This record gives sequence, C-alpha cells and structure tokens, in this order.
Amino acid sequence: MPNVTEVTMFMLKGFTDNPELQIILFFLFLAIYLFTLIGNLGLIVLVMVDSRLHNPMYYFLSVLSSVDACFSSITTPHMLVDFMSKSKVISLFGCATQMFLLVTFGTTECFLLAAMAYDRYVAIPLLYSVSMSPRVYVPLIIASHVGGILHASLHTVATFSLSFCASNEIRHVFCDIPPLLAISCSDTHMNQLLLFCFVSSIEIVTILIVLISYGFIL
Repeated sequence: MPNVTEVTMFMLKGFTDNPELQIILFFLFLAIYLFTLIGNLGLIVLVMVDSRLHNPMYYFLSVLSSVDACFSSITTPHMLVDFMSKSKVISLFGCATQMFLLVTFGTTECFLLAAMAYDRYVAIPLLYSVSMSPRVYVPLIIASHVGGILHASLHTVATFSLSFCASNEIRHVFCDIPPLLAISCSDTHMNQLLLFCFVSSIEIVTILIVLISYGFIL
C-alpha cells in the first residue's frame, strides 16, 4: 500500500495574499465585528435592565442577539489574526470545533426566527400572556438550541470521519463543510447528500413557518 500521511493541520487561504489589501480588510472586518458585537450585547443588557421589556418578544430578541454575537465570534477573531500573520493555520481539532459551532449557531438562528414569527402571530389575540407563557417560549428556545447542536453534530462527525490526505489548503476564510469536502480524498457522495437533505429541509420548514405566520397576521 502507498504511504499516506493524514492531515493534522489546515491552512486557510483567506481572501487575498496581498499584504496591503489584507491590512485594509483587517480594519474593515474589525469595525464590522465590533459594531455587531456592541449592538448585540447592548440589546441583551437593555432587555435585562429594563423591566418594561420583560416579555417573550424581547426574550427571543435577546437570545437571537446572543446567538448572533457567538456566530460572529466563532470566525471573525481568527480571521483577523490570519490577516496579520503569515502562517494561516488551524489544527484539525480547532477546525472541527469551529465548524461545529458555526453550524450550531447558524441552525439555531433559523429555528429562532421561525419561533419569533410564531410569537408575532399569537401576539394578536388578547390571550397572549397565556398562549406564550414561559412554559411555551422556554421550550421553544431550548428546542432551537438542541436542534442546532444535533444538526451540527451530524455534519461534524460525517465530515471529520473522512480522510484528508491530499491537500491541507482550505480555500475559504474559515472551516466550512463544502471547502472541507473539496479537499477530502474519501468518497464524499454521502456527505453531500446529507448536506443537501438536512440543510434544505431546515431552510424550507423554517421559511414556511415564517411565511405562514405572517400570512395569518396579514
């Protein structure tokens, strides 16, 4: 059998190799990241300190803001470091962790947006405090996170069960599923099928819930 060296480190190619452009991108993405982080954390603090905002709609908004803050913090700090360094490497474990968290928070956000659309629909009747009590919105928030974790676990296990023995260069700024499948030396047909089925199903279901909820509101 030929000698095969398993990849233990990945190199993120990023946007460009031009040093001047990398400096511009560094400050651009740093400004966007800080603006996003301050905005989301500010909303969370505002909901916590203002008793007038202690209702399900603002609880959902604060949870969504925390998910957005975590989602941007998964990739942006590492990307900013890569802009200023010559060695744009990430370990196998670090890559798997980044991808897991990215899919988790991305999926959770989809479920939360669907739950928020349902919350706006049931807010129309006079019995809103009953129809959207803590016994309803807390399980919705928990289920959104659990759904995100399960979806991320499926793709993380499926992706990192593959062999990476050809190239360790990921043509992306972070560890995402399609760029990793592109450099695998294993058969990725099943992984692509899983990606298509689960991602499309989640997108279709959550978008339908949003459209139906706002359709009833209209």
